[in-house]
Amino acid sequence: MLFPVSYRVNAAGHMEVGGCDLVDLAREHGTPLYIYDEATVRQRASEYVAAMGEAGQVLYSAKAYASPHFLRVVADEGLGLDVVSAGELHLALKSDFPRERIHFLGNNKSVEDLESAYRAGATIVIDGDQEFDLLRDIVPEGQRTPVMLRLSPGVKPDTHDHISTGQLDSKFGFSIESGAARAAVEKALQHPRLELVGLHSHIGSQIFALDAYADAMEIMLDLLVQLRDELRFEPRKLGAGGGLGIAYTRNDDPPTPREFVETVRSAMVAGCGRRDLKVPELVVEPGRSIAGPAGMALYTVGSIKDIPGVRRYVAVDGGMGDNIRPKLYGARYEAFLASDPDHAPDGKVTIAGKYCESTDILITDIEMPQLKPGDIIAVPAAGAYCLAMASNYNGMPRPEVLMLGDGKARVMRRRETLDDLLAAEVF
Repeated sequence: MLFPVSYRVNAAGHMEVGGCDLVDLAREHGTPLYIYDEATVRQRASEYVAAMGEAGQVLYSAKAYASPHFLRVVADEGLGLDVVSAGELHLALKSDFPRERIHFLGNNKSVEDLESAYRAGATIVIDGDQEFDLLRDIVPEGQRTPVMLRLSPGVKPDTHDHISTGQLDSKFGFSIESGAARAAVEKALQHPRLELVGLHSHIGSQIFALDAYADAMEIMLDLLVQLRDELRFEPRKLGAGGGLGIAYTRNDDPPTPREFVETVRSAMVAGCGRRDLKVPELVVEPGRSIAGPAGMALYTVGSIKDIPGVRRYVAVDGGMGDNIRPKLYGARYEAFLASDPDHAPDGKVTIAGKYCESTDILITDIEMPQLKPGDIIAVPAAGAYCLAMASNYNGMPRPEVLMLGDGKARVMRRRETLDDLLAAEVF
């Protein structure tokens, strides 16, 4: 699934999403421009909910991408929400996201983070010992707040090192292997102001090989046997994280949301049966696999530089300020001429951004048709972690964002102005 579900080539030969001509949108709204297909967001979310059924809860991971309208669509499909900061929580509350569906994760939470999570009634996922002490002061005497513990199962999935989080050497969670997880559970059970409702793990992101989730589940369930036998504790909830990968190129073939949920669920149910454990409620938290396929980025071609025998650079009006993933992870994308996506390629080009860094390259050596200044280039699978990590580097305003559906384009985030760059400055 490289393109949004509503994608087609229209009668004009242009790329179209949600009934909207992408070339026309670029001309009307300017570029860089990010668009989301509402039908794709809803379809991906509903796939998760249908696969889970009554067996557990699906949380959308806000760090992938969040805006008020986007979160309302996610909530409307029945998903809960995973936030990792007071800022993401504030955005969720301003979007009227149902508070009882919110979980607050993240390491090194501040007093302000935990206070806001407690006031909102969110389930707090404790990630380190310091949080036990902070919550003792935050939660009033005589009251208890629901918490989960993030555990590290010691599993390293087949993904980029920078987005692998479940191994022993990780800043996240209490390690099962070292014994820190068991100690944290005992501490939580003895804490006078905490109600330990579950255990959580997350092994990484952009994962295709689902066996890693089954391996992590086996390790978690072995721990549950120890906790049952030694502490008489069996969690009501068991979190398996998210991290399902998506197609960024035509050669990618990721599992579906249903395959992901069924793999994790089957591993949990079968593993509990072999160990005579109560089957807990399963919690998963997809982000990329919902937002990613729904989003596309549009850029306008500017200068073209030929270095004979070396490379042709095609510069566009965006780059690492709106999509730093190629720089961070070596992420690879496809690109298409929005006015004629089926045009035969004319040779390899390197699509460069306009930021003052030699590493500001969006795509290296991609086959493209003949391009000229003013052409619109469309990059699919740009819905996750691009805008969420966008910056104002080089004093560049961040792009406008649209939600498309039924032939209409709704502005979810207006394009920043130069004056917006000064909003927080003190003169």
